[in-house]
Amino acid sequence: MEKSSSKLTCAITCWGIAALFGAVVAAVLISMSGWMFLQGAFMGAVGFVVLGVLLSLTLCRDLPHLSEVRAVSRAPAPTATPNAPSAARTSATMAAAAAMDTGKADATNSAAAPAPAPKAAPAPKPTPSKPAAAAGEGTKPAALTAARAGGADDLKRIKGVGPKLEQTCNSLGFYHFDQIAAWTADEVAWVDQNLVGFKGRVSRDDWVAQAKLLASGGETEFSKKVDKGDVY
Repeated sequence: MEKSSSKLTCAITCWGIAALFGAVVAAVLISMSGWMFLQGAFMGAVGFVVLGVLLSLTLCRDLPHLSEVRAVSRAPAPTATPNAPSAARTSATMAAAAAMDTGKADATNSAAAPAPAPKAAPAPKPTPSKPAAAAGEGTKPAALTAARAGGADDLKRIKGVGPKLEQTCNSLGFYHFDQIAAWTADEVAWVDQNLVGFKGRVSRDDWVAQAKLLASGGETEFSKKVDKGDVY
């Protein structure tokens, strides 16, 4: 009875030590070696089993009585056979080493394999820019669908209006000096915002004042140069 109790106590102690060892191994591998939880837990379990078996086989075997020792010493030496506990310990050690190598290889492959690059989302199609007037700034002046019977005025006589800008004005329905001369401040703001590539030109060059003078038959210093061919 005492022998059974002693063996049970020894087994509990051995497996308790093995459990503590397995937990330490798992914690070290996960926290310090960067292993994943499942890998660390697996290696801790392997260490637990191996150490438990080794301690149980080593510490919990029955010690032979003195009479048995004497009988054994008198008996002829038996033919050499492999030591079963040693073979078991060797097999368990080799299995643990192989498991550790496998776990390390898996961890290395996991770390080395680059994560798939996320696919770039398709770039949104550019939205056509709207004239600033669409935001409610200014009021569009009265426009014509075509020049009057006498033909369009030479808007290039207004300082700040070149050939390209004259075409832009015509496309917006402005062909004559008296149209520009009649623009209000609110209408000037609209035209300033809708001259693509020339925004703010109406206010900056004071088209309205120039157009009033030209519409009444007068001339400006700039219009004289245009009439002489010194500008365009």
